[in-house]
Amino acid sequence: MQALYQWQLTAQSYSELLNQYAQDDGFADADREYFEALLKGTTESSEALDAEIAALVDRPVAQLDPIEHAVLMIGIHELRQSLDVPYRVVINEGVELAKRFGATDGHKFVNAVLDRAARSLRSAEQTAAVRA
Repeated sequence: MQALYQWQLTAQSYSELLNQYAQDDGFADADREYFEALLKGTTESSEALDAEIAALVDRPVAQLDPIEHAVLMIGIHELRQSLDVPYRVVINEGVELAKRFGATDGHKFVNAVLDRAARSLRSAEQTAAVRA
């Protein structure tokens, strides 16, 4: 999330961000493969992600708080690409990131948007969860 936030503000390339974050002390504890896939996937498909976000929110994407925007990009990317991650986990992680780094009630906005996204992107998974 922090790398995407920085990417929005500086327009650094994927490789510059990857190199920078790989130098951080805590990076050794992270799942490097997942970090790379998430960073590359979100930055390379940012226009498509923004179009999807635009269809789910009540304001232009350019007016979104950068933290909320980064969290939504990650969440929608994961809902689309990381089918091994349950949709509830994707939403919960997004909410927790928004609580930790975002504006006071930003997590409520993130929750609502990711929930709407999950209804369309993971409808079969949601139906199966209701039946269980």
